[in-house]
Amino acid sequence: MSVARPDTAGKTRVCPHCKATILESLTICPGCLHHLRFDQQAAKRQVAANSALRVEGVVTHPATAAEPWEYFVVIAVRNERGEEVARQVVNVGALRNAEKRTFTLSVEVMPQQTIVASNKPPAPPPPGPAPRAPAPRAPAPPAARPGSGPSAAAATKPGTTAPPKR
Repeated sequence: MSVARPDTAGKTRVCPHCKATILESLTICPGCLHHLRFDQQAAKRQVAANSALRVEGVVTHPATAAEPWEYFVVIAVRNERGEEVARQVVNVGALRNAEKRTFTLSVEVMPQQTIVASNKPPAPPPPGPAPRAPAPRAPAPPAARPGSGPSAAAATKPGTTAPPKR
């Protein structure tokens, strides 16, 4: 049996890959583009998202200016009353002689989709070949007793001491 969750519009979670705060309903993280859930319907819905806003601009440092320019990118979000609900510095850097940077801001929108949680236990793994027992090992060669053989000192490795004689 499946149970629809209550209104989850705007509910967030953390991307396990890049740790960005993202919408719970997303199947692909908009920050790192990693797949988060393999749900074909949700993936189609996310791909069909509409671009409500897209602004792109280029800043070029003039070749004639001697000193570098520093820059910082700030994104601020305001609600319908003009109150700032979020503000974040996204990037900082410097432009030197004839360098340029292109900045793009985009806002994607899509209708909310109810996430369906299943009450069923996970399916058992598919039957496969039986696990194989490890191959038997050959018996270890008999260990030499200390003091036997050509000389006990020759049997020890350099930098180690010989075991005490009994």
